[in-house]
Amino acid sequence: MLNGKKILLGITGSIAAYKIPFLVRLLVKEGAEVQVVMTENARDFVTPLTLSTLSKRPVFTYPFNEKDGTWNSHVDMGNWADLMIIAPASAATLSKMASGMADNLLVTTYLSAKCPVFFAPAMDLDMYRHPTTAKNVETLLSFGHQLIEPQVGELASGLCGAGRMEEPENILNVLREHFKKKLRFKGKKFLITAGPTYEYIDPVRFIGNFSSGQMGFALAIEAAERGAEVTLVSGPVNLTISHPSIQLIKVVSASEMYEKTITTFPENDITIMSAAVADFTPAVKSGIKIKKENALTAINLVPTKDILATAGGMKKPGQILVGFALETDHEIENAQKKLHTKNLDLIVLNSLNDAGAGFGVATNKITILDKSRNQYDFGVKPKSEVASDILDKISGLL
Repeated sequence: MLNGKKILLGITGSIAAYKIPFLVRLLVKEGAEVQVVMTENARDFVTPLTLSTLSKRPVFTYPFNEKDGTWNSHVDMGNWADLMIIAPASAATLSKMASGMADNLLVTTYLSAKCPVFFAPAMDLDMYRHPTTAKNVETLLSFGHQLIEPQVGELASGLCGAGRMEEPENILNVLREHFKKKLRFKGKKFLITAGPTYEYIDPVRFIGNFSSGQMGFALAIEAAERGAEVTLVSGPVNLTISHPSIQLIKVVSASEMYEKTITTFPENDITIMSAAVADFTPAVKSGIKIKKENALTAINLVPTKDILATAGGMKKPGQILVGFALETDHEIENAQKKLHTKNLDLIVLNSLNDAGAGFGVATNKITILDKSRNQYDFGVKPKSEVASDILDKISGLL
């Protein structure tokens, strides 16, 4: 999984830095290219000579080389890497990463990185439990970064508790699993719907909802990162996406989303319907703005076509169909009914009663139900991590 992968390894000033030569050796043995960037304080715990010998590459601490004036480009390193991991990640560096305080080469390189970022905290028990550290970790998770949680054990202070950096062998397994996931959907075609639909009353007014499209876009990115070819059909949202494996089709109304989705559905292996499609649309749409003096007191509505039910009726053996349900009451009962009546393989349930879930927020809290009436509950997470959880469950169906 790691052969030929470019790993950017950031080391900070923590006693746990003594473990990092073992991690470098393991990564190199797996065939990875390892570029080490370390803070000044990290050099008190492990030497650049040791790390450069094991990685077979120069180790950088400063933005430029004092002997010849050459620039150690944080931009080039950020563009070079397939993955960046900061291990050990001290409390100070977590704070700088969360706030963007770029006062050393490691943090400027982190801010330039265009690859997935993992971080493995290491610090004393009370430091890790402190509210500022918890807030910084939460902020980094909201960026879509991956936490390698510290373990409970004896710490350098003599205390025993959470704060002990994960062992190099286990960190290696986390990175292996990351790259394994990236290949899981290679050759698979995904169809994903996202965002709201707008049902026009007249040229300036519409019936809509508060969907931001963030969940659908996160699913598209995660699927593409795992090797899939993705068609993303999106209603009107303030989001952009740029990935060579994602084709974005923009629509506005429920009828447009129906046409684009159902036309595309038969050629896809996996379809995820995360869009919040209007159930009703005005029976008559005025071609001109309706004036107040015209005293419009009622709008006649007609049902829109049910995209999910139509796809469920068309589904062939081997195709996987996943729906979403946003509920306010009898959540599980309503979601299970939708799962079976629309011939779904999985349904992702959100409840507006849960803090951190619903429209217009960067996080979500989901429950996934399958046809065997299994129920998988997840806590509040950034939508990028929720997307990963959903795709993990889909992966289990293949």
